Amino acid sequence: MPLRVRLTLWYGTALALILIIFSTILYVITARSLRDAVDQSLEETAAAAVRSLEERGFLPLIDETELMSQFPELARIDKFFQIFSPSGTITIRSPNVKQHEMPLSRQALEVAYSGRTIFESAKYPKEPPLRLISVPIIYRGNLLYIVQVGTTMDSVEQTLNRLLLVLLVSMPIALAVSLAGGWFMAGRALRPVDAITLAARRIAGGDLTQRLTVPASADEIGRLTNTFNDMIDRLETSFRQIRQFSSDASHELRTPLTVMKGETELALRRPRETDDYKVVLESNLEEIDRMTRIVDELLFLSRADMGEVKMEHLPVPLDMLIEDVHRQASLLGQERDIKVVLRATASAVVVGDELRLRELFLNLLDNAVKYSRPGGTVDIALTIEQNHARVSVTDRGIGIAQEDQSLIFDRFYRTDDARAHTKKGTGLGLSICAWIVESHRGHLEVQSKVGEGSTFTAMLPLAPASA
Repeated sequence: MPLRVRLTLWYGTALALILIIFSTILYVITARSLRDAVDQSLEETAAAAVRSLEERGFLPLIDETELMSQFPELARIDKFFQIFSPSGTITIRSPNVKQHEMPLSRQALEVAYSGRTIFESAKYPKEPPLRLISVPIIYRGNLLYIVQVGTTMDSVEQTLNRLLLVLLVSMPIALAVSLAGGWFMAGRALRPVDAITLAARRIAGGDLTQRLTVPASADEIGRLTNTFNDMIDRLETSFRQIRQFSSDASHELRTPLTVMKGETELALRRPRETDDYKVVLESNLEEIDRMTRIVDELLFLSRADMGEVKMEHLPVPLDMLIEDVHRQASLLGQERDIKVVLRATASAVVVGDELRLRELFLNLLDNAVKYSRPGGTVDIALTIEQNHARVSVTDRGIGIAQEDQSLIFDRFYRTDDARAHTKKGTGLGLSICAWIVESHRGHLEVQSKVGEGSTFTAMLPLAPASA
């Protein structure tokens, strides 16, 4: 069942229950109020009759003419009266009651002897119901008379019937109008949801450029729209990265395969000397090593993305690690006639994985040596800055253009200058470095100018004093 239909049905059911409860309460309160008004009127009339009898001195009543002349309160056209003797026999009654015999009930007689007033209801065939009040007149401890005043409940019944008719007619109309309004409002409220559904269908068809218009109000729909747009942004970014990753990975792996295939085909075209085959095999082995390195780094990054790379969280003396890495990097620099200099070192301890930190600094130094010019210098320095260890690696090599600096940490990204300077490299080293730094709750920065060199800076939080 569509959500719009369910919302309308729930709203209609709740409204119907509210209307029924409200109408029932209104009917009961109105009926009670009307009956209380009738009882109050009967009580006032009976009290007036009793006062008149008291003023007369409780003399015997002769006939109704005398009674009516002396007690004008009893001449109301909407009421009738009867006066009973202590035995319960009628002594006088008003003319409009002579068509019925209305004897005093046994309960009213018993209550009268106890000196209390009683209200009763009576019903005769084909007649509207009656409401009666019986008031005893006690004089010196003796019951003299029982004054009974009554009135028809016809007007009350008519009023209640009209009210019931109005409620029975107005309730369905109000419910129908409310359901129509609820249907309209539910449709209007769910319109953004329909837009989200249509956008999701277009996105499922491959169009990740779709975005929803964010409403001005910051309600639930607005938050849902923002969340949906954020999700699509992340999906678009992820798909773009996946496409770029697939393209770059194919390119990086295709190059060594093409080299291996070409050299092998060339070697097989005619018989050659043993040394020629040896050269081809050595070249193939070099390309195989490169592909193996690419696959290993891809596997590492894939496991890192899935959270499967286990990291130790132990105190690491960073100054000792930097000195050890400097010695290893010096050997790398000798091959290209590049001098690696340790400019500054400070005592610093960080919490992390020593093996991954060593890999981080070796990758940075290897890149610095790789993209430096022969005879150049690479500097490494460790300083303390605002509760962080600051490790900087500076070279004076080819540098990185400003527009490329935000992309060099993407996987497989290599600038044209970098490819021209050296064919070695996979474009994954800086991605691994960035992941290692972020895993240690730090960040990696780069500053560079084309032709002047680059400085990579890793900021790592220092270990607490108790670590």
